[in-house]
Amino acid sequence: MPISIEIPTQKLPFTALFFFLGTTFLITWGVIGGYIFSPDAMIKAFGAISGSHPLFFLATWAPAIAAFTVVMLYGGSAGLKGFLSRLLLWRCPASWWLFILILIPLVFMAGSLIKGGQLLAPLPPEGMVPVFGLMFMMLLLGPIEEFGWRGLAQPLLQRYMAPIWAGALIGTVWGIWHLPAFFLSGVVFAEWSFLPFFIGNITLAILVTPIFNASHGSLALPVLFHWQLINPFWPDAQPWDTWLLVFVAAVVVWWKRYTMFSREGAVTEVIPQEAQL
Repeated sequence: MPISIEIPTQKLPFTALFFFLGTTFLITWGVIGGYIFSPDAMIKAFGAISGSHPLFFLATWAPAIAAFTVVMLYGGSAGLKGFLSRLLLWRCPASWWLFILILIPLVFMAGSLIKGGQLLAPLPPEGMVPVFGLMFMMLLLGPIEEFGWRGLAQPLLQRYMAPIWAGALIGTVWGIWHLPAFFLSGVVFAEWSFLPFFIGNITLAILVTPIFNASHGSLALPVLFHWQLINPFWPDAQPWDTWLLVFVAAVVVWWKRYTMFSREGAVTEVIPQEAQL
């Protein structure tokens, strides 16, 4: 029989959100800012930046690092264990699984077709093996951010505002957090336009919100959702993927309007009250 232990979630105050955000921006903007304002010194010391550079991973992992730090400060190792137990939450209505696994890819395919592209991204000459390797690397990059944005920021904000506004606010901060990367050569952001990306961040943060709440605060589903967005098998559909996702988000908000505009049923705990040992 599993043993239940109480985790002191009340010790994680709303003000922890500001420490989380400060740490997140300090790490990311510090690393990226160094390459923007002192590129020669940074390249000499650490090498040229790229999407696979360890410092790029550090900058990307900043929300997770900040979230783990906050949880450890307020909950200790037991709190961190309880926080990570949210990775095991996977039960939610089947419609959300279909949304992540089928509808998201269809959006990219439709956007690609609109701009005259292919249904799937073209394979490299080496075949599918490098694509699977890249897909695994993508799992260890952007999706790790979800430990911070949905793991910590979302439940703290939902203590005081309806889920839709919490999602929109996180999306706004999420977009601003990415801004320095658009001035950084050697990474994919340098080839993109910021405004569609910024709108896309807000849209995606709103879209993942009902999934997060329907799964009772799961970390696994937001990670999977994020992974699908950067899956190398899906074709380049910019900017049509953004506009299609805005339409999808409008439909989802209308569909879930009773829960999106009410705090009733919204997840507000960062560390579950009980952890199973």
